[in-house]
Parts: sequence; structure tokens; C-alpha cells
Amino acid sequence: METTRKLIRKQSVEKLYNALTSNRQVYAPVVAADKQIEYRYNPGFAEVTFGHIRSTLSVKNVVFPKVENLFFYTNARSESTITDIDMSRIPEVVLWGAHPCDNAAFDTLRSIFCWDIKDEFFSKRLEKLAVIGLSCHLSDEYCFCTSVGLSPDSKKGSDILLSLLKNGDYHADILTEKGNEIVKSAADLFETVSDEKEVITEVKQKFSHEQVTSKLSAAFEHPFWVENSLRCIGCGACAYVCPTCACFDIQDETRGKNGKRYRSWDSCGFGLFTLHTSGHNPREVQSQRWRQRIMHKFSYMPERNESLGCVGCGRCSSGCPVDMNIAEQLEALQNI
Repeated sequence: METTRKLIRKQSVEKLYNALTSNRQVYAPVVAADKQIEYRYNPGFAEVTFGHIRSTLSVKNVVFPKVENLFFYTNARSESTITDIDMSRIPEVVLWGAHPCDNAAFDTLRSIFCWDIKDEFFSKRLEKLAVIGLSCHLSDEYCFCTSVGLSPDSKKGSDILLSLLKNGDYHADILTEKGNEIVKSAADLFETVSDEKEVITEVKQKFSHEQVTSKLSAAFEHPFWVENSLRCIGCGACAYVCPTCACFDIQDETRGKNGKRYRSWDSCGFGLFTLHTSGHNPREVQSQRWRQRIMHKFSYMPERNESLGCVGCGRCSSGCPVDMNIAEQLEALQNI
């Protein structure tokens, strides 16, 4: 559909939020007791923050949960019974106040989970999701969305994008039919667009992702990987906070005759991730695992999935316990 723009007053934003929480789950950012920004389901509007740069964890778990049951089973002597997950019980969710980098990540995840075989769990959760995004009016040294083809007011992945105005009101760009349905349900809260200026932060471009991708095709054996991975302790923090990392493990958990199969987040940065039952590990040292992370996001995915595996949110750098800054490394890769 054609994008339309409306005005929503700051006092009407609370009314919209309360209307949404009255009939569906709303996943919104709050300031936790430890000052970290985290997303919670249906917090009171007074708890919701509009002044955060990034949440500690991304919002990918709304479509790709940390732990997700795949089916249940019962083992008898002669046969096993499988009980599938009832997909109709997956609720409708509104993601509220996520920034453009997080929202753009849903397309990246789609390119992974629906690349060859459509993942029914991911697809159903995405189908039930509506995204009311919030343009960035704050940024810090870790932000690099402009280096990966996005911007602080990128509309990619949002159904409605709110942008703060200097007087405290918001422009609302209605981008999809999902967004249009939300606006229709609260039409009295939206007005004719204002001429007031939007408050959008600036994010300096640090590198060209096209140049990085072109350099990586010949850089597999480059000494860069050893030199730039010496600090990496393989903790996996970068993958767990990343909005586009999609590695997972599958486990069976059984008690007596009953059990379940589930998948849970994993990381290619872990030494066990590629360990064979024979004892052989094709990526046996951390430099190989760090190389895999960068190559996958900036070389393999553009070639195979026609998408970039990074949205420039900066979480992996801000959350790294040994201060490995991915943007600095990508800038260096551009010049090898």
C-alpha cells in the first residue's frame, strides 16, 4: 500500500497504547531495576521508555524465542505418540517502540528461516506480529546503521513508524495494511500531518558494506582473522544480543514416558558448535569461529540469502566483555 503520514499528539500516544493492550499483547521497552533496557509484555504506559538508544537484548525473541517447543511425545513399548504444537494458540503481538535497526532485522530473519523450507513456527509468529517502530532521536558511538544501508528513520520492517517532533508530538508513517488496521481502530487519535520538524539523530557512516563484502571473497586465509580475534573468549554474548543471529540447537528432554523436543538459541562462536561425534572440529580455534561470524553476515548471506546479516545496532560491540568492536573490524577489513 502507499505510505501515508498522520500526526498523533503526545497525549494521544498513551491512549493508543492503552487501546492496544486492552485486546492483545504489546511488547514494549522499559527501564529495568538495574538500569538496563528490556522488553516486557503489557507494561503500564508510565513504565514504557521512549528515550532509549538500544535495549540490552534485541527483540528477535518475539518471532524466534530463546527456547521454543517443537512437539511433545509419549513413548510406549510398541509405539510413540507425537503431539504437535497448536499454532492457533500463538497470540497476536504488537511490538511497540522498537528502533529501525531492530525492525529491519525481521526481513533478515525471514531470509534465513524461509530461505529453502518455510519455517512454520517463525512464519506464524511473524504473521501475528504488528510493529509500531520509533525513529531514533538518540545515538552513540556503537551505532552504525548507515554503514549497512539503513538509517535512524528507516521504515523497513515497521507497520507504523513514529518519529518524534520538536514539540513532543509524533509523525506516524502508516506503511502496511497491518498498520492501517491499527490506525482505523483508533482513527480519532490521528490528525492531519504537522509541519513541525522531526528530531532524528545523525549516525556517521564508518564503512561501506559493499566494499567489505567484495574484500571478503579473497580474505579467507588472511592473517587478519588471527590478529583480530586474540581477545575473543568465545562467550557467545554477541550472538545472544544480536537481532539477526539465528543459530539454534535442538534437544529432546524426557521424563519417564513423556518428553518434548525443543530448539534453543546457539552460537557459531562456541567451540562445541561444530564439534563432530568423531572428535574432529572443522573450526577448532577461535579465529576460525570469529571469521565464520563475519563471513556469514557479510559474504555468505549476501550471496545465498540476498540479505545482509547485520543491521548496525551495535549491541555486539557494546555488550562484548573484552571490547571487540565489530564496526572497527569491518572498517579495517575494508582496507586490507
